[in-house]
Amino acid sequence: MTDVQRVADYIQRFSELIGVPIEPLDKDGFTQVARGSATVGINVIEAKGFILFLAPIMDVPASKKEDLYRQLLELNYLATEDGAFAIDKETGRVYLRALRSLDSFDFDEFVDMLDTIARVADEWDDKLKAQFA
Repeated sequence: MTDVQRVADYIQRFSELIGVPIEPLDKDGFTQVARGSATVGINVIEAKGFILFLAPIMDVPASKKEDLYRQLLELNYLATEDGAFAIDKETGRVYLRALRSLDSFDFDEFVDMLDTIARVADEWDDKLKAQFA
């Protein structure tokens, strides 16, 4: 079984567990899940052997950038748990992300990572937008 097939199975099992349909992975190994106000992208990067969970938070504002950056770094210390805030250089968008090796990645870790990223993104997306957007 390939990594993509294994994660596709995890997504199907998770969908059944929560009783909400989730689109299967596309040809590029990507799908997304809506949880609360957050949307979490799931991307299997098979060539590199990892899975990326990515939740868009907001665009970097034109002003108060330094204050936002400091807030994100402080939140990364403990508030983001297994995730971390990151900024896409090309789009100027803030994301909450988690990157894991697929070597020993099992269903329980999949559920834990997805729940964590969704919960933390749901908690902070509106707060950060209200403070900085």
